[in-house]
Amino acid sequence: MAQHIVCLTFDFDTMSGFMARGFTTPTPISRGEFGNVGAQRLLGFLEKHSIPATWFIPGFTIETYPETCDAVVEKGHEIAHHGWTHVPPAQLSREQTEEEMIRANEAIKRISGQYARGYRSPSWDLNPDTLDLLLKHDFYYDTSMMGHDYIPYRVRQGDVIDLQQPMKFGADTSLIEMPISWSQDDHPHFEMTPDRPGHRNANSVLENWVDDFTYMTQIDDWGIITYTCHPYVIGRGHRMMMLERLVTRLRDQGAEFMTMEDAARVFDKRTPFAGA
Repeated sequence: MAQHIVCLTFDFDTMSGFMARGFTTPTPISRGEFGNVGAQRLLGFLEKHSIPATWFIPGFTIETYPETCDAVVEKGHEIAHHGWTHVPPAQLSREQTEEEMIRANEAIKRISGQYARGYRSPSWDLNPDTLDLLLKHDFYYDTSMMGHDYIPYRVRQGDVIDLQQPMKFGADTSLIEMPISWSQDDHPHFEMTPDRPGHRNANSVLENWVDDFTYMTQIDDWGIITYTCHPYVIGRGHRMMMLERLVTRLRDQGAEFMTMEDAARVFDKRTPFAGA
């Protein structure tokens, strides 16, 4: 029986992403503040459409906006790990990466009652130690890599990367990779940054996002597609209307909405880990 799963995910960064890049003057901080406005709208939207979602929330946001983060839990959504700050792990040492991982996980446990099962690296950028640490701290899935578009896979350890030699792939681990893509992320399409104007027409993004799902249904009886949104980006009026149209059109094609953890468990049941 065909099953095509959609994961709506929200990176509730607020101002942490701007601060991580050194933008701490009032205007970028206020851009982050709008994320809390967008989060309120998204919670109402998800409730209206009975959609369970996964929220990747930095520890900084949990402590800055505790009431909103509590509401995410109360509405039945998954809280997943997105660092303590929004500094990409590629800029951190192993010790700093683990410190952020532990600190943020304790904040997640305080509001949700459990440690995060999933991890998304800030800016989708890992360091050589991140995957070791995710296994050490019993994460179930990661969603920071792009090795497929519709089918999860097992994260490898021990790749040998040398431009003068063919790739030598390491061994699979139990950690499930839920692949993502910049093309299915709202930020590159809509947000202005110093090196990119942003602000594409929302309807053109909608058509791309719908077509990505449609293509999955045409080539495979089973698959998972993940859309990554940021409350301070998608929370603008015309983009919220785009999101509403997206949900309607995907449901018309048989989409089944799940949290990332639930979707990962479907994959795990279909494809059990064959390693030790």
